[in-house]
Amino acid sequence: MSKITFLGAGSTIFAKNVLGDCMFVPALSGFEFALFDIDEQRLKDSENMLNNLKHSLKANITVKAYSDRKEALRGAKYIINAIQVGGYKPSTVIDFDIPKKYGLRQTIADTVGIGGIFRSLRTIPVMMDFARDIEEVCPDALFLNYTNPMAALTGAMLRFTNVKTVGLCHSVQICSEHLLKSLEMDHEGIEEKIAGINHMAWLLEIKRNGQDLYPEIKRRAREKQKTKHHDMVRFELMDKFGYYVTESSEHNAEYHPYFIKQNEPELIDKFNIPLDEYPRRCIAQIEGWNKMRDEVVNNAQLTHTRSHEYGSRIIEAIETNIPFKFGGNVLNKGRLISNLPENAVVEVPCVADRSGINPCYVGDLPEQLAALNRTNINTQLLTIEAAVTKKREHIYQAAMLDPHTAAELSIDKIVAMCDELIEAHGDWIPNFESSKQYSNSY
Repeated sequence: MSKITFLGAGSTIFAKNVLGDCMFVPALSGFEFALFDIDEQRLKDSENMLNNLKHSLKANITVKAYSDRKEALRGAKYIINAIQVGGYKPSTVIDFDIPKKYGLRQTIADTVGIGGIFRSLRTIPVMMDFARDIEEVCPDALFLNYTNPMAALTGAMLRFTNVKTVGLCHSVQICSEHLLKSLEMDHEGIEEKIAGINHMAWLLEIKRNGQDLYPEIKRRAREKQKTKHHDMVRFELMDKFGYYVTESSEHNAEYHPYFIKQNEPELIDKFNIPLDEYPRRCIAQIEGWNKMRDEVVNNAQLTHTRSHEYGSRIIEAIETNIPFKFGGNVLNKGRLISNLPENAVVEVPCVADRSGINPCYVGDLPEQLAALNRTNINTQLLTIEAAVTKKREHIYQAAMLDPHTAAELSIDKIVAMCDELIEAHGDWIPNFESSKQYSNSY
């Protein structure tokens, strides 16, 4: 029996989306959907939910929950990764509260920035453990990574393990549709080209019947900027750098040094930036789950509509050899994007078929876009270096190179903040060697 293993299966709604999608794929008839999570109750909830969905959809699959990770992985053909290490408490709270003491504010903190760095440092060691199991019990499996920080985690897997890995995000497939809807423009029949890095990929081309839509997009965007709305940061970036970016304004507000500044608090209102947005979402999701748990977990009539997630379509393409094109996160091997580093993870068009994942060559990005990408790649690469070498100085360097952190804090404050974050995370991150070259005078 072929197997799809879901790591982090306690993410019940996301498991419903991805594995529910897989139930619509005839080529997966007879597959086992293997579930693993360290939270036994959430694991049981997802198992019950998926069994209800299986019966409602009359899907010919088997759902099985495992308490042993290696056994869940044994013989897997595909692995879906959706873990969160440290959870809302204690880790997300730490990621926001300690930087705030130093005057460093964040919105989401899951990609780069100080929050993204420490989320990576918590998660990469766990994924290295996954990789050791995968290399032993299912060495040919394809690892579909949905966990953030996407670029750092996917890069660590591709560079330091033998696991076939691709990173998948939601932002590429919804980018142009959401943009055009927000500007009251028709989305049907468009042609687009998107490439860059995760959460900072660029809508390089958008056309309909060969006609460039950017002039009209920019005209409408300039008008919309005259009143407050929820995408002001991205419209500002498009105005100044020429292209629209895939991920949301609340994310991009903290990827750049221009928007969240303690000495210019008026920018928060001007660009409608939701500081501390992710903790609010976490609280709302926890409360929402408590209210909706029974109707999802114990609903024998539970149904599902195939979502926009890439996972099931990639698996279907490999099983059927019917190609599927998607935006994937892969190593920039062979300079797929020729003006970004080869050891960076880039988000580029990819084609899945029976041969696996085949990334497409993009060439040069417009130089200003490559330059913005490189500012975030710097931090991603140093974060991976820190996780692999266990050297504390690389944590400091990753933070010093982060555009938002560097724009707000001195070197001494950055070092002090990192030290405090390391101590607060305790056993959630490994021990990091201190270097005598760093004397903190803050």
